[in-house]
Amino acid sequence: MMSRTISGFRAFSLLFGFLGLACVGNVLAEPSPAAAAAFNAYIGSVESRLAQQHLTPGGFLSGPHKNEDRLRRGELIVEPIGPLSGKALPGATLYHWRGMAFAPGAHAADFERMMKDFAAYPRYYAPQVMQARVVKQNGDWIQASMRVKQKHVITVVMDTAYDVTFGRLDALHGYSLSRSTRIAEIEAPGTARERALDAREEHGFLWRLNTYWTFEERDGGLYMQIESVTLTRSIPTGLGWVVGPFVESVPRESLEFTLRSTLNALRR
Repeated sequence: MMSRTISGFRAFSLLFGFLGLACVGNVLAEPSPAAAAAFNAYIGSVESRLAQQHLTPGGFLSGPHKNEDRLRRGELIVEPIGPLSGKALPGATLYHWRGMAFAPGAHAADFERMMKDFAAYPRYYAPQVMQARVVKQNGDWIQASMRVKQKHVITVVMDTAYDVTFGRLDALHGYSLSRSTRIAEIEAPGTARERALDAREEHGFLWRLNTYWTFEERDGGLYMQIESVTLTRSIPTGLGWVVGPFVESVPRESLEFTLRSTLNALRR
C-alpha cells in the first residue's frame, strides 16, 4: 500500500514537472513550422479520404457496419486511429481518434439543426463548453467561437475559434468539417485577472483541433461518427510512462463525453 502511495505521488510530481517544463522557452510554446506543416499534410489526407467517403451512400460511414449490433444496443465505440510523432512532428504529437454511436428515433435533419445551434452548446455540452456563439454565417459555412474547459487532474480553459462547413449527400446522409483557427489558453478565467496567454506563455496542451462528423439515418435511427485530430506538444523523453496515459486519455474521454451528450440532446 505504501509503495503504491509513493508511486502515485511520484507520478503526480512528474506530471506537474512536465507541465512546468511546458513553459520553458519559445520552442515549447507553439508548434514548429515543420510540425505545423506535417499536421496540415495529415489533415489533407484525412479530408481527401472523407470527401471520397461522402460521395456514395454505400460507403458513407467508414467503420460502423461491422459494429452495428453493438451500436444499436446502445454501446459507444471509441478507438484510436493512431498518434504520430517523431521526425515529421518535432516537439509535437498528433492524435487521431474515431467515435461512433447510434441514436434511436433520431433524424439527420434534427442532428444537423442541433449542430448548427451553437448558442445551445453550453446547454448540450456543459461543463466542457462554457460559452459558444456564431460569429459569422454564410449558408452552410459558419465561423464560431467557444470557451471550453478540460479537467484532467488540472483544469484548463481555452478560447477557441472554428471554421465549420456542413454538407449532405441527400436527406439521410450528412457531414460537417470543423477546423480550428485559434486556440488560446486563458489564465484566471472568470476573475479580474483573466487574460489570454501569449504564445511564449502557453503550455501547449492543445495547438490544433479538427473535428469531422458523419451521420446516416437508417434502421430507425441515426448512426453518428466523429473523428478528432489534435496537435499537442510532445511528451519529454523519460516521462512517457506517467504523462502518456494522461495526455492520451483526453481525446478518448472527450469523444465519449461528446457522443453521450449528443445522444442526450437528441433524446430531448
